[in-house]
Formats: sequence, structure tokens, C-alpha cells
Amino acid sequence: MEHSFLRAITLTLPLALPLTIGIALSGCAETATISIKQGSGTNPTLPAPVNNLIPTVNIAPAVGWPATAKPTAAAGTQVAAFARQLQHPRWIYVLPNGDVLVAESNAPAKTDSNQGLKAWITGLVMKKAGAGVASANRITLLRDSNGDGVADVRTVFLQGLNSPFGMALVGTTLYVANTDAVLHYNYLPGDTQITAAGNKLLDLPAGAINHHWTKNLIASPDGKTLYITVGSNSNIAERGMAAEAGRAAIWQVDVTSGEHRLFATGLRNPNGLAWQPITGELWTVVNERDELGSDLVPDYLTSVKQGGFYGWPYSYYGQHLDPRVTPQRADLVAKALVPDYALGAHVAPLGLAYSANNNLPMRFNNGMFIGQHGSWNRRPHSGYSVVFVPFVDGKAQGDSLEVLTGFLSSDGKAYGRPVGVALDNTGALLVADDVGNIIWRLSGANTNAVPLNNTQ
Repeated sequence: MEHSFLRAITLTLPLALPLTIGIALSGCAETATISIKQGSGTNPTLPAPVNNLIPTVNIAPAVGWPATAKPTAAAGTQVAAFARQLQHPRWIYVLPNGDVLVAESNAPAKTDSNQGLKAWITGLVMKKAGAGVASANRITLLRDSNGDGVADVRTVFLQGLNSPFGMALVGTTLYVANTDAVLHYNYLPGDTQITAAGNKLLDLPAGAINHHWTKNLIASPDGKTLYITVGSNSNIAERGMAAEAGRAAIWQVDVTSGEHRLFATGLRNPNGLAWQPITGELWTVVNERDELGSDLVPDYLTSVKQGGFYGWPYSYYGQHLDPRVTPQRADLVAKALVPDYALGAHVAPLGLAYSANNNLPMRFNNGMFIGQHGSWNRRPHSGYSVVFVPFVDGKAQGDSLEVLTGFLSSDGKAYGRPVGVALDNTGALLVADDVGNIIWRLSGANTNAVPLNNTQ
């Protein structure tokens, strides 16, 4: 997420250093005027923007889970730890044989050009939220060999990566999205480690700033094409549009040649990707812009139209102009698409998984599971949960349902923060928790895992 509120703070530094840092970390009095439910769904309430000198900052300090504590599971389900003591687990990918790959990753180390007072304050904020740890730069393999719902085999599957995130297997080729490139590796069913160097398919936008560093990917059903998310390099293009080349977009890439084009644009920070099997459409979740108040702008879930433009940075939620962006582009705003489904302001959706073949109660049988990382700039907090958006006839409809909650303490501290979500081969939902350093496993009540064949 963008911490560009620091632009205002650093204008007064170092004259009032202690005071301004205190303001940065504690926030101001602005609070939400509508509920997350009012700002969600297919027709969300969109209040007038708030543009204070110092925007709201309301960080949930990361403390980790107390002993024996765990998230609260929805009625009819149960949750337990699938694996613990990971290092900032961000993303999950389940292989056909049931093995689970986990990207243990964080933002790449800052270069000298990124250092200075502003970077130092940003580091304080990120550390308080639990995102200040160094990147492990590896993918770990977890295997439940006896079918009891707990990983009993753990190996370093790939290491020496560069802030890895998305993963996809096509045949015997495993694609991994580092922050700066997509690599591919040979994989055989049952492999627990890959030591051969990967081959580069293509470079991705990165560089010294690389603001939204996570790059996710998904393969087309026929395996011929990859779709790759590339977030913006700023909050609202305050670094200029030249710094946004190829960003705020989903790329379409030919797996044979590496040739690519922009499939959809104007998506500030897309992350999760999933196919909707009824319509065959690609869906994504998007983190929208900051600093317009606790009620704006709603993050969203949407189908992705080929050639579609979704507003960033000029407008939000269709054709609502962002008053801070100059010069405007009336030609682009006129064709800005309205997202399918609002999730509420600042919930920070990252993980996305379609519900096919899960073993949860029937109310979760048709829709999308979404991991919501949680707000740092809304009062009260939002997100910090896994939710389910029901679908009817291939479209998101109705109120979202809470699936996994309790990631915040009663006094606003973060026990954990959900990120990637994926269904395992037994139909349970796996959730990466990058503050708790745990992979949680949510299954139907009284549902037991089954033994898996991990060598095929």
C-alpha cells in the first residue's frame, strides 16, 4: 500500500521530527461515516472524498498469535494450523499431487537511491504493521503425507529468488513470478526440491522504486498463455506517468515466445487471479488508491475485460474523478469500467480462489474466497479477514460472507494478516498468514483430510 502521506509529513522535518513522526504513526481524528457493508456490493455508497493535509493513519501493530490461539471459523467449519514457523508466507500454490508451495517473501531490499528520512519513516510504519522483515526469497514445499491435515514434510523447494510471489504449473513447467522477472523450471511430479537454475521468460517492471512489488500470475486453461499482475509505482501517479509504464495492469504473455501485451489497464494494484468456470472470464481483486478518507476508495473484485480500462489514476469506481490528479484524461475516464463488486474501503484484498470442489458448507459452494490483508489507513480498521463473495449465473451477487475472522485483538493489534488463499486437494481452504507466519487450514466441521498420493 502507498505511504505517500509521508510527503506531507516530511515537509516539516527535521524542525519538528518527534511530533511529526508521532502524527504519522498515530493518525488523525477522521473516521468512517459509513460501514464496510454500505461501501460493498454491486451498488456501493461512495461518499464525498476527504483530502486532509495528513491523511488517516491507523495501524494495527503486529504482535503474532498468543499460544493456542487461532482465527474464528465460520459456523459449520473448523480451522487449524497446516504449518507454522514460516518466514512471512505470502502466496500459496497447490500442485496436482497435493503438495503445497509457499512463497516466503517480502519487498526487495531498498537501494541507496531509496534511502533518506522519508524511507526511514516508511520503514517504521511498515515494521509496526509487520511488513518490515527481510525477504526469505524462497519457495517452501509442504506435504501432508499421512492425510491428517497437518504438513509433516517440509523442504526448501526453490531458493535464491528475488521477492517471489505468483506460481503456476503448466505440464512439467513451473512458472515463478519474481518481482522483476518470470522464470520457468522443469518439474516432475513428486519433486521436493529444484536445484537447477531457472530460465527467464520475460522481464517485469521493477527498478529502484518498485512500489507495488508483488507480481502474481495464472495460466490460461489451455496452458498457452500467462496472465500477470503488475501494480502501480505510486498511489496516484505522483511520480509521473513515465514511471508507470507497463504498470497498473494485467499482462497477457505467450508462454512459448515471452511476447506480451497489456490485457487490461487502470488497475491500481491487482493481485489475486482466478478463472470463473461458468463464463470462462478472468477475475481479479484490486487494491484501490489511498488518502481520500476512511470511506474511499472501495477495493474491489471484478471480471477483467480484454482491453478494459478501470480508471486509475484519473478516476475511481468508474467515472468518479480523483480531484488530485492533474492533468486529467477525459478520453480515458469516459471509457472507465465500473468494477463488478466493491469489497469496502482499504480492506486490502490480495488472495483470490474460486470455490470449486471445496468441502465447506453449501453456502460456500459457488463464489470466490478472498484474503483481506487489512487496513492501515481507515478508522476503524477494515479487512483482516477471509470473506466469500457468492456468485449467481457467473456474476458476484449478494452480501459477502465472513469465512475466517479474529485476526485482530479487541484493542486493535494484529495477531495475523491473511494474504494468499487456495483450495487443497481435499477441498479445504488454505490461508497464508504473513504476520502469524502460519498456513491455516479451514475445512468443513468433522471433515477429515484424506491420504494423498504425493509422488504423481
